[in-house]
Amino acid sequence: MVSIDEMVQCENGWNSRCRLPDPLNYVCGMESCLEYYTSDAPKPPSVSVSPSGEIMEGSSVTLTCSSDANPAANYTWYKRSGDKQVQRLSEETQFVLSSIRSSDSGEYYCTAENELGRSSANISITVTYAPKPPSVSVSPSGEIMEGSSVTLTCSSDANPAAHYTWYKEDEDSPTASGQNFTITDITAEHGGKYQCEAQNTHGRRNTTFHLTVGAGKSVIIMHIIRCTLVVVLVPVLVWTLWTRMKKTLSLKSEVNEAVEMIELHNSPEYDDIDAAAQTEDTEEQEDLVLSLRCTVIG
Repeated sequence: MVSIDEMVQCENGWNSRCRLPDPLNYVCGMESCLEYYTSDAPKPPSVSVSPSGEIMEGSSVTLTCSSDANPAANYTWYKRSGDKQVQRLSEETQFVLSSIRSSDSGEYYCTAENELGRSSANISITVTYAPKPPSVSVSPSGEIMEGSSVTLTCSSDANPAAHYTWYKEDEDSPTASGQNFTITDITAEHGGKYQCEAQNTHGRRNTTFHLTVGAGKSVIIMHIIRCTLVVVLVPVLVWTLWTRMKKTLSLKSEVNEAVEMIELHNSPEYDDIDAAAQTEDTEEQEDLVLSLRCTVIG
């Protein structure tokens, strides 16, 4: 309760005295008295965002803090990061985020303070944006063998969350939809380039991934068998062909010799040579008989 007592002598001369709730305290002068009783610590601030509604990446946003206080409050803006650290931003009633980014999303709060007290209020800012360039991961990691099962996962930072579509190179229609794309009993035909597209209401982005499929155990065994057969059969085949060729050449040679003998036997020259040979044999026989006769008579 405020009561006005008689005129008393104060530091500034005679004036009315304003008694405070504490009977031992008073202030001099009605002006000082009213100022004391109308002073107030800052009320909880009100925080507003302009423009209101959805906040898109690249736009400009203004945060405004106001509080009823006497004397007038001093304002300070802070941002609380995900790791609970507090970043001091501004000491103005308004804080402007020009060309706001996705990383500017988070919790903001302002404090209103005067010599009688302090109060604060907070506001959450959510920035929407198109998908960032996607990344593709493979599970299980390592070499992908034929006959195994593999899952491709596409991830993109986006707000609102992105929808995913998978395409295979040289194919017009989508291969699959959803963040995960699983291929069971994979074969060599599944290898090649795949494209993952991330899309939301603000845009779309895509990335290309090359899937390499290695030969499975059964295929490797077949390759080994084929190589073994080639290594074994090729020399055998070459030897067989060489043997047949050799026999063919030998047979041709014998036939040629026989033909030559027949032709030689049927030629006139061969007859003359045969007759001469017979004449020579007859003369040798006659000389032998004559020699024997001479020996007997002698």
